Amino acid sequence: MERLTLSFFIFLLFLYPFAESGSIGVNYGRIANNLPSAVKVVKLLKSHGLQRVKVYDTDPAVLRALSGSGIKVTVDLPNELLFAAAKRLSFAYTWVEKNVAAYYPSTEIEAIAVGNEVFVDPHNTTSFLVPAMKNIHQALVKHNLHSAIKVSSPIALSALQNSYPSSAGSFRPELVEPVFRPMLEFLRQTGSYLMVNAYPFFAYESNSDVISLDYALFRENPGVVDSGSGYRYFNLFDAQIDAVFAAMSALKYDDIKMVVTETGWPSKGDENEIGASAANAAAYNGNLIRRILSGGGTPLRPKADLTVYLFALFNENKKNGPTSERNYGLFYPNEERVYDIPFTTEELKDYHDKPSPAPATGGDGQTGSGHGDGGVSKSQTGNTWCVASGEAGKEKLQAGLDYACGEGGADCRPIQPSATCYNPNTLQAHASYAFNSYYQKNVRKIGTCYFGGAAYVVTQPPKFGSCEFPTGY
Repeated sequence: MERLTLSFFIFLLFLYPFAESGSIGVNYGRIANNLPSAVKVVKLLKSHGLQRVKVYDTDPAVLRALSGSGIKVTVDLPNELLFAAAKRLSFAYTWVEKNVAAYYPSTEIEAIAVGNEVFVDPHNTTSFLVPAMKNIHQALVKHNLHSAIKVSSPIALSALQNSYPSSAGSFRPELVEPVFRPMLEFLRQTGSYLMVNAYPFFAYESNSDVISLDYALFRENPGVVDSGSGYRYFNLFDAQIDAVFAAMSALKYDDIKMVVTETGWPSKGDENEIGASAANAAAYNGNLIRRILSGGGTPLRPKADLTVYLFALFNENKKNGPTSERNYGLFYPNEERVYDIPFTTEELKDYHDKPSPAPATGGDGQTGSGHGDGGVSKSQTGNTWCVASGEAGKEKLQAGLDYACGEGGADCRPIQPSATCYNPNTLQAHASYAFNSYYQKNVRKIGTCYFGGAAYVVTQPPKFGSCEFPTGY
């Protein structure tokens, strides 16, 4: 059964234009050498009405600058500290005392992200995640901060075994009992929420033949009917979020809330990065903000008013990987806007999305010809491959290679000595083969060509000597 027609959906938006129920924040990454001082950044946030920020560490200069600002802050305990936090309660006590209690409440820390996308971390830190979360929470209890500050961990959508249709969403089976069930139980017991990083851009980029650009950018479109639930989806973001809600429901955790800790769209990309353009980034982020601040949840969770953190505050010129990685920013380092979008309900009153008059091409905004069912297909029609980034560095490539050939279950037999793809005997060539094997094995799902930023998707067959890269299993 179709729950809501497009015309009725648009009517509701205008009838109840901007009930401030959702919340918008921004990720403040700093992998760059040209960013303004933390003090200037706080002024920038306040001048644009941004009242929530998420950072990827606990840098004292940043936390001091945020003191007294009224901006709510989510801090991060990095993946490399998970082992120590999981194994030693004393470490968790010290970390919380030094990095949280020392600044709270003047700096309004509201959450701690324990790790980030741990399941795709090539250093095999998954088993330490839930114990680390529990120890960090226990440290908050010691300081009587556990009621004010939540503990969670951002997951990538690659943690899902199934994501289409949304109603069939499920977590990867090997993660359910060791991680997801105990983590969701912890979130329930502590009144916390699941943190999710969701990027419709990745799904569109890899499946532009079957996903319409309008569906990815929250523009008017016929919608996509979920064959399981009967709900009609009018944007890919809601479909992705509901796949996670469905996965939680399958484990009987319908009561757990969600915060989208990362989402965004790049304003520039390489030639093969379909859809990366300033116009599309402005449309995605602007329409997303309207969608969130207008109130209302998703088809599966209609009362789930979401908090969403845009990625990212600045373009970061030292990030590895394809061009898009350095061009997710809302602002240039000189604090000028990359494109003009609203951030507050007041600004939304005068906001109108401006569709491009004609489709661009390649990395500057190719739309693709697909106007199919709009869903995230479990496999795609056009071939894509996953390759290693030459800019990632030896350590990151080796770690990714070890993960792919180990826990990731990639078929790495062809890159063993004397095998068909051993030559050229270079780290980048071997990592590319392993990354692609993992990517194809996982039917090119969202987030399976990442490896901590060491990999990216290409649309032409990789060429490493005479080695042929598989396109599917």
